[in-house]
Amino acid sequence: MSQPRFKIVFSGELMPDVGLETTKDNLARLFKSDMAKIEALFSGSPIEIKRNLSETEADHYLSALQRAGAKVRKEQDLAASLSLVATDDHPDETQESTTTAEPSTMTCPKCGHEQATAVACSACGIVIEKYLARQAQLATSAATPNTQPEQAANPYSTPKTSVAESLPEFGELKPFGIQGRIGRLRYLAWSMVLVLACLPLFGIAAGLMAVSELLGGILMAALGIGVMVVGIMFGVQRLHDIGWSGWLLLLTLVPVVGGVFSLLLFIIPGSTDTNRYGPPPPPNSMAVKVLAWLWLGVIIAAIVAAIALPALLGLSGAH
Repeated sequence: MSQPRFKIVFSGELMPDVGLETTKDNLARLFKSDMAKIEALFSGSPIEIKRNLSETEADHYLSALQRAGAKVRKEQDLAASLSLVATDDHPDETQESTTTAEPSTMTCPKCGHEQATAVACSACGIVIEKYLARQAQLATSAATPNTQPEQAANPYSTPKTSVAESLPEFGELKPFGIQGRIGRLRYLAWSMVLVLACLPLFGIAAGLMAVSELLGGILMAALGIGVMVVGIMFGVQRLHDIGWSGWLLLLTLVPVVGGVFSLLLFIIPGSTDTNRYGPPPPPNSMAVKVLAWLWLGVIIAAIVAAIALPALLGLSGAH
């Protein structure tokens, strides 16, 4: 009784964590074929890539193609097992006149030598299956620069390929939200913009209170709540930049501790690399730097006013 024969079938599916373009490139290298022929394999219909294989040969092809990223499967080739197509044990003299997926000749994937189908190349001496498996491993290693050395040296390791999920270099700025990160200068700059934008509104609310204390009070309370909510958003993003949870902002409500913790937000630098809250914020623009330094002018002006005002009041009282 003849041994069962197998075939390798591909339906266009990919192995986990492997991108489509990476798989196509790997297959093109393995078969030394142009991309147009490789594209035809991804039509979505089952395609018999290799037929009339022994179980050992089928396992070799299965392993090599899966390392390249193609989710292939091994199926029993009933037609070959019934000698409806040529096999090594039962050659078919009319093979060239029938439609089969297994050609009578092969091309060596290394040297390009044309010869009858065989396990090894008669010109360069390589074992075809082992060579394909090694090429698949090299292609996967080249596509994954972060692969650990011990994984790269193991020809049976699962391919880990960097694909489109990789994070961008810088995160997206979202002032009105609690997602993302902002640095110290941008935290100061955004706070300054918030203050400058709200000063006229608070002035309008104060003027409205002279007309109607109820309406003025409602507007003043709404503005206060809005400023508090936006300030919390800024603080959460600043904590994310350091790598801390936004819930730590509740420490600002604790007497004494809250003052020290608020000061830390202006002192501690953020992480330069991606952390669990996303990529680092973009570099600071000139506008951000100018707005941040305005706070220094405000602080100096407040100190001068605190020193000079009592002296001025004392002089006016003497007169």
